[in-house]
Amino acid sequence: MTDQGNGQPSGPINRWKTLDKDLGRVAQLEQASAAISRPMVAIGISIVFVLVCGLAALGLTGQGSGTAIIVAAAVFGAYMALNIGANDVANNMGPAVGANALSMGGALIIAAVFETAGALIAGGDVVSTISGGIVAPSAVADPDTFIWAMMAALIASALWLNLATWFGAPVSTTHSIVGGVMGAGIVAAGFGAVQWATMGQIAASWIISPILGGAIAALFLAFIKAFINDVPDKLAAARRWVPLLIGIMAGSFTAYLAMKGLKKVVDIRLDQALLMGLAVGIAVTFVMRPLVRRQSEGMENRKRSLKQLFGMPLIISAALLSFAHGANDVANAVGPLAAIVHAVQDAGTSERVTIPLWVMMIGAAGISFGLMLFGPKLIRMVGQEITKLNQLRAFCVALSASITVIVASALGLPVSSTHIAVGAVFGVGFYREWEAERRARILNLQKGKPLTAEERKRRKLVRRSHVLGIGAAWVITVPATAVLSALLFLGMNRLF
Repeated sequence: MTDQGNGQPSGPINRWKTLDKDLGRVAQLEQASAAISRPMVAIGISIVFVLVCGLAALGLTGQGSGTAIIVAAAVFGAYMALNIGANDVANNMGPAVGANALSMGGALIIAAVFETAGALIAGGDVVSTISGGIVAPSAVADPDTFIWAMMAALIASALWLNLATWFGAPVSTTHSIVGGVMGAGIVAAGFGAVQWATMGQIAASWIISPILGGAIAALFLAFIKAFINDVPDKLAAARRWVPLLIGIMAGSFTAYLAMKGLKKVVDIRLDQALLMGLAVGIAVTFVMRPLVRRQSEGMENRKRSLKQLFGMPLIISAALLSFAHGANDVANAVGPLAAIVHAVQDAGTSERVTIPLWVMMIGAAGISFGLMLFGPKLIRMVGQEITKLNQLRAFCVALSASITVIVASALGLPVSSTHIAVGAVFGVGFYREWEAERRARILNLQKGKPLTAEERKRRKLVRRSHVLGIGAAWVITVPATAVLSALLFLGMNRLF
């Protein structure tokens, strides 16, 4: 629109258009710089932490002939702990974050506190698998050879975890360190030095862990749908069954923590842990009945309302899983470091390697730092990108994680907590997928229309790319770390 007198625009003129464009470009540059600087800051903090751990090791061990080796091992042990925090803790917190029961910030704080508490209060005081379970100690009689084998295993497993985290694949830290010890042990003492029966059990756990975890999670989800979600009076059903489910969770976590998290405090047999779990489960069930009834008052008789009843139990389960993880998997970070310290200071490779307190603190702090700095990527992947989770489904995942460990321990089967948790997420997703397809098939048959291949594809609720990618990472973890460790061991022998 123009002024008829002079042909100039009659509306307001934007005289700041050029400046707005320039400011927009500056804002984009600032955003890009911030996106680049965030990972750089995290890497910088990690480097500082690793150097501090090396200096701490130097100050605590004093001057001696093997001090340089201990300092180097402390540096790589800290690096390994950072990678465990970045990769492995996602399995505990991912479902709760994906279900929106916890914010990312809340999850990071809870996990850091409980991981550290588990490592320092109930962290294992021996590393029998590292020192004698994979490679026979008698096969590596020379302390120097043993030291370099452990160093190679530590570096190889840390590098593999770093690579897996970068690609967004949650892998087993236990399998990583086991593969590293195996590879260096084969080069150091030959294939006969490896305890192949133990390795066979570990290989079997690649299949057993995710299938068992997925099956148990799917069974609980099917139970909840059949007896709570899909009945006319959902609130009455919830008041009947939710206290029992929470009691089962409390009992299973009691047994889980008794067996896996309190070894350093007290030695508990499987039958004793199960009795403790049963007693706690019954007590919690009775305590929760009036609480659930009070919480459900005023709720609508809808599925959406029922999810609120599982929010707090899910948060508690995530915290307990983190405690148990810190108690158990801190040894994966500092096991080889403890073995190296033992070999340097005692000139031996005893099958029982005590972890000094300062070594345990490096592992606990490293896991917490790694979680805070790099953990969100894997937490989002496990909780949001494999399949859609809500409080109810995530509760089934957490419940499956604790029960599966107990079942596996009772059967004498070695399992990976990573494989169990991720397998449970897959199990929940595949069950929902099967249920949705079953209902669609019945509905279409009633209409006289078969379910087409295109319709089946549209109803997929689990991302197949993650199934294939994570499965491949699981399978190659042990061989990849074994080959990398073997190459590092050969290189160290040539250099030193």
